[in-house]
Amino acid sequence: MIKIMKYGEVENKDIFARGTSVRDVSGTVSEIIANVRENGDSALKEYCEKFDGAKLDCFEVSAEEIAEAFSSVDGEFIKVIEQAAENIRAFHSRQVRNSFIISENDGVVIGQKVIPIEKVGLYVPGGTAAYPSTVLMDSIPAKIAGCKEIVIVTPPNSQGKVNPVILAAAKIAGVDRIFKVGGAQAIAALAYGTESIPKVDKIVGPGNAFVAEAKKQVFGMVSIDMIAGPSEILVVADKTCNPAFVAADLLSQAEHDKMASAVLVCDDYGFAESVSAEIEKQVSELPREDIARTSIDNNGKIIVADDLIKAIDIANEIAPEHLELCMDNPFDYLDKIKNAGSVFMGKYCPEALGDYFAGPNHTLPTGGTARFSSPLSVDDFVKKTQYTYYTKSALSKVADGIALFAENEGLSAHARSATIRFKDSKEAQK
Repeated sequence: MIKIMKYGEVENKDIFARGTSVRDVSGTVSEIIANVRENGDSALKEYCEKFDGAKLDCFEVSAEEIAEAFSSVDGEFIKVIEQAAENIRAFHSRQVRNSFIISENDGVVIGQKVIPIEKVGLYVPGGTAAYPSTVLMDSIPAKIAGCKEIVIVTPPNSQGKVNPVILAAAKIAGVDRIFKVGGAQAIAALAYGTESIPKVDKIVGPGNAFVAEAKKQVFGMVSIDMIAGPSEILVVADKTCNPAFVAADLLSQAEHDKMASAVLVCDDYGFAESVSAEIEKQVSELPREDIARTSIDNNGKIIVADDLIKAIDIANEIAPEHLELCMDNPFDYLDKIKNAGSVFMGKYCPEALGDYFAGPNHTLPTGGTARFSSPLSVDDFVKKTQYTYYTKSALSKVADGIALFAENEGLSAHARSATIRFKDSKEAQK
């Protein structure tokens, strides 16, 4: 049963604790990466047979496989995927940054170029699960950014097939290439390249502990989006809310993972008890009851605060991945939110709306990292290069100042590089 605690009556370590994975897979992952780096496709085939039970001669999904998969997916679901993709494009198109140039002073031009990352790799969990939403959320911003090549890696089933809905979503999103490989070995392949799989410049996407550890270990060789932890939801609600709605929203994250965290902060103890009763009622009806039950019992909590202002303060301290403001007037509190991955406003805006359909990205900072990081966006798929141009006349006006700065840092060669260009003219003036 979910724990109910009154703020101020328990220690902060209990209030702000969240589910964390303690399994150390770093050694295993290091071995996998080294094997793939040295042996390429042969290592991938070995791991594919070992972990997925599939023997593959070719890792890349063919155009025929994609067409067959697309035609096999229910037409109504295709329409929903297409509408979701349209919403995601509309939202992320507003994030596009432009290059700029400044030439306000005579002889001086400075500026910044925004350049798409050339090759990106997207990890999509697969096998027995299927996450077409991840395909859309990770590939559409990359497409909008202008990335030249977008590559998906995803585990196959034991028949060597990729779930059709993943392939359908990839086709709708405009992904360039898809490979049947998963786990830490897929991350290694993207980071270093193999005979079949191209080396990329950035890797994004969620995965299990092995995938997360592999991303951590290859960072520096390639860029990554983030190290994602267990799923989180924090609901701030007042006593006017429907307890059944709030319970359903908490369970929507609890069913993800036994380590997931589902937290309610409210202003009424009676309401807290009603939500707890609803959770008990609803959790027994879930196909993933065991996962949700473990998450709720171990990591779930209801915190009763004095008022909604204090509830918002608690939310900012926790800095959740998903934050619901489940109340009639959510916009009155929006300016007070400082730390959250994504905010869902009002009584009719469940977090699941953001997972699949609304348009804002669902790849979000976890584990309190919303204090300093942001959702996946178009910005994650571009880089910036700056440039500077000075004429001889413009440099002559500032060369002595540059030299003075450099000398104060003890870097005389820096100083000379500015003044040497005018050495002859200064000597001529003597």
